[in-house]
Amino acid sequence: MPAVYKNARGQREVRQWCTDALARNDFSITSTTVTTSAGRVELTSAGAGRTRVVLVPGTGFSAAMALPWLRALSARRPTTVVDLPGQPGLSDPRRPRRSRSAWYGAVVDEVLTAMDAEDVVLVGNSLGAAVVLAAGSPRVAARALVSPAGIVRLSVDPHLALASTLWLLRPTAENTRRMLRLFVGPGEDPPATEVEWMTLVARCCRTTLAPPPLPEELLARRAGQPCVIGVGEYDRFLSPRRLVPAARRTLGADVRVFPGMGHLTTAPHLDEVVDLVAQLG
Repeated sequence: MPAVYKNARGQREVRQWCTDALARNDFSITSTTVTTSAGRVELTSAGAGRTRVVLVPGTGFSAAMALPWLRALSARRPTTVVDLPGQPGLSDPRRPRRSRSAWYGAVVDEVLTAMDAEDVVLVGNSLGAAVVLAAGSPRVAARALVSPAGIVRLSVDPHLALASTLWLLRPTAENTRRMLRLFVGPGEDPPATEVEWMTLVARCCRTTLAPPPLPEELLARRAGQPCVIGVGEYDRFLSPRRLVPAARRTLGADVRVFPGMGHLTTAPHLDEVVDLVAQLG
């Protein structure tokens, strides 16, 4: 299977960045590694007691980049973040060429078994939401999907396509910032940490295409199961106009639209995400 990194040096740089970011963190976290059929998977946890919330980040993100999510969610319930294999981070770098959503779903099922987790609320962001929908473990009690891939095809307008191409071809901080401005709401600046991280990712990693919608029969099996969904008002990939009716049709679920938010969930919008997850009890 191909690896996410372009070369060994890129892998070392990304892993060191993640290790340093976790070490600088200013709230209590623990890290552990579990072994799955996809290789070693790194887990980062916060909050006292048995994990009740498991977060699966989006494309190109890891626990090191999801620390604000971990802090916010673990203030309510003990939370664990999964570094997906085949994504930049601290897990195994390999990933399949095809059928990735199903493969990732099976990996998350194995992770929950290795954790001996029960009655878990799976929280997925972007790619992570498609993975959360693909995961079918009986250990899952409910799902929360934020800016979710897997329900409709993500759209890329010409401005976003051009900015993404420049970011990949010339991964400078300015090109990254220009691209990420299209990921946040109007008048909002992309956070400096995201700019630094995504510049590193473009320099060191191979790209991952946006996940396609999941099979209709799988979505039909998830319909009626406890699930909450949220999307940004200004999400350019998943406009509420497209996502809301599709979620109602395929999952029988309403969608909360977060005012002022784009596809990227920045710190000012995390309270809304926590409130969304809290709806699941």
